[in-house]
Amino acid sequence: MSITRRHFLLLMGGSASAVALNSLGGCNVKLPSQKPEFTFQPIKGPIPLLTDGFKPEQQKEQYSTYEVIDDLVLPEGYQYQIIAAWGDKVGDSRFGYNNDYLSLISTGENEGFLSVNFEYISAIPWMQTYEQVIGKPLPFAQVKTALQNNSSGKNEINAFALADNDPIKAQITEICQEALLDQGLGVISVRKTADGRWERTNSPADRRISGISGLNDGKYLKATGPAVAVFRKQQGQGYIDQLGDRIIGTFGNCAGGTTPWGTVLSAEENFQTQVPEAVYPDGTSSDPSKLPFALGDEELYGQGNVFGLAGNKYGWIVEIDPANPNDYGTKHTWLGRYRHEAVGVRVEAGKPLAFYSGCDRRGGHIYKFVSRDKVQDPKNKANSQLLTQGTLYAAKFNSDGTGRWIPLTADTPVDPDLPSNIAGNLILLPKSPQAKTTQKAEGDYLAISKDQEITKYKQKFKNLGDLYSGNTEEKQGAILIDAHYAANAVGATCTGRPEDTEVAANGDLYISFSSGSPDQEGGPDVRVFKGPKGETPYEYGWVMRLTEDSNDPAAVTFRWQMLATGGEPAAGAMGFANPDNLLLDKNGNIWMVTDMSTGKMNQSVKNRTDSNGKAAAISGLFGNNAIWLIPTQGDDAGKAFLFATGPVECEITGPCFTVDEKSMFISIQHPGEANGIRKNQVQESREFLLMTTTGEEFLQTRQVPIGSNWPTKSADAPPKPAVVVVTKTSSS
Repeated sequence: MSITRRHFLLLMGGSASAVALNSLGGCNVKLPSQKPEFTFQPIKGPIPLLTDGFKPEQQKEQYSTYEVIDDLVLPEGYQYQIIAAWGDKVGDSRFGYNNDYLSLISTGENEGFLSVNFEYISAIPWMQTYEQVIGKPLPFAQVKTALQNNSSGKNEINAFALADNDPIKAQITEICQEALLDQGLGVISVRKTADGRWERTNSPADRRISGISGLNDGKYLKATGPAVAVFRKQQGQGYIDQLGDRIIGTFGNCAGGTTPWGTVLSAEENFQTQVPEAVYPDGTSSDPSKLPFALGDEELYGQGNVFGLAGNKYGWIVEIDPANPNDYGTKHTWLGRYRHEAVGVRVEAGKPLAFYSGCDRRGGHIYKFVSRDKVQDPKNKANSQLLTQGTLYAAKFNSDGTGRWIPLTADTPVDPDLPSNIAGNLILLPKSPQAKTTQKAEGDYLAISKDQEITKYKQKFKNLGDLYSGNTEEKQGAILIDAHYAANAVGATCTGRPEDTEVAANGDLYISFSSGSPDQEGGPDVRVFKGPKGETPYEYGWVMRLTEDSNDPAAVTFRWQMLATGGEPAAGAMGFANPDNLLLDKNGNIWMVTDMSTGKMNQSVKNRTDSNGKAAAISGLFGNNAIWLIPTQGDDAGKAFLFATGPVECEITGPCFTVDEKSMFISIQHPGEANGIRKNQVQESREFLLMTTTGEEFLQTRQVPIGSNWPTKSADAPPKPAVVVVTKTSSS
């Protein structure tokens, strides 16, 4: 359906002012409603909006030309300051690459520990600029040459199997150590000075927890929950790293969450690019050879291969205490292993704790962990122990706006969705323990595309436990390790790509889904995920509100509603594309960043239909990734206002307010991801067939920089990810 402002107000409870929202997913903020600090005049974006101040008859002239700026563009009266950038010193290490989720744990007025996720390295700019930024070379050319001479004819190799004295293995090890060092998370201490600027204070707690923590320094990560029984196996169906419950590093750290007791949760997302994702029915890993090391001009993956990292130890939620310099992280396995994007935290005295998270893949799921025991004091650090016992559930969304939580336990009936209900008509399901044991088919899942195959599957397997092996604890561990495929098997709803999960002060859960397009791994349920006019599949995303029945965090049923839909205003949408991180301020307003794919941003759109007469992809219209504000009260409730646009080819992530909401920390991730350094200020002129807000077509000429020089913006400077803080200027 088309989400109009009137619909938005009705969905928010008749009057938006009746809803109180609060973010537990960004900074540690919980204040009563008051006058907002961040009021602004919206900036002009690349396409006409209902909130841009131009009448439809003015839009053709105002938007006939547009220049993409390689900078963080803010409203008049606002400024930004670089806090830390890739390569800066952090403790005994360095600030990593592709900073993402941010959380400020206050230690006093206008000071605290800023926790920073480092998600992945962008191969093109990282390799292009590594020596210039870090100050030493890496043997990229030598390894590329060796791989080109590989007998397989591919630019990949199972480096784990090479002899330890092989010089190529040593060179691959050097590259992968540096790549994984730039991933994980970090803690930096910051404070605001008397003149209103922010500075780093370099406290003893400043440190890095990287993708190789524990490899050479003994600073292993720990684990809790049923999967530990699998990690401790001495033998099994698959690969075992012989480290027991010790874990080397963390990587793929995307978004996260913050607890009331002062710890930070970091979500391991796309771990499958560095280690094998698929596991055996007993929860043990596929062999490292299943994801070889690969290096090319535009790719660098399989970074865990050379170290023999066990894939089943990645894809978890990591908890750290930023204030404790000796805490290098704990992976809580009751929260499940999948491509975690974020963590929504609901903590209320006298009730079980509830954590919400989404699996960021096409056809992913929404999950909820409910603790066995109840919270006594929400601020007690002992609450971390509540994460060691409980139940993981996956969401089933019904098309009538109701839903239920399905437990991922051995006795849950097998009941997969029908492929005909899923965009792309594909669902991947676990094979039986016997099939995998006999065939040695590591990573082999059943790809089902016909409804009648589901009937046969249900006849063969009755309960989830029939698909996994081991004693009671080991079998539960295996289910959690294989959570995405287990959720497919029990009928959890396949969704658009789930991004953020934010819990409001009244207990409601807000979920962003960035895209509804399918791929070779699956797609969303077309009965739930539709465009403004009922289109399926639909690319441009949604924001959903989920309300637990009886407002109980342990409820097994819920209600859901779509609050906002991405896409063009002329199509009945709100003007943004691919929503990602959400931040709920003290007045209940929704701040949102977007995550358009790098390869789609600012790509020319000359036709609105393809050669088959179907609607063409128009993602390029929406320009650079951006920050938006959606007020939830007053005359502007339900409208989307453009606050900022990011540098070229970047993603803006991790928005996070200070307690007084006078400063907003944000991450600028992967500027120049597709083209690297912008050389000689080069740009291209591209054409876009736009629509006014009333649906009239017109042509725009857009100037698009090729590559980036942010943050220094000097000619031919290397692009670097960085964390910035946004404040009002002293004169505003």
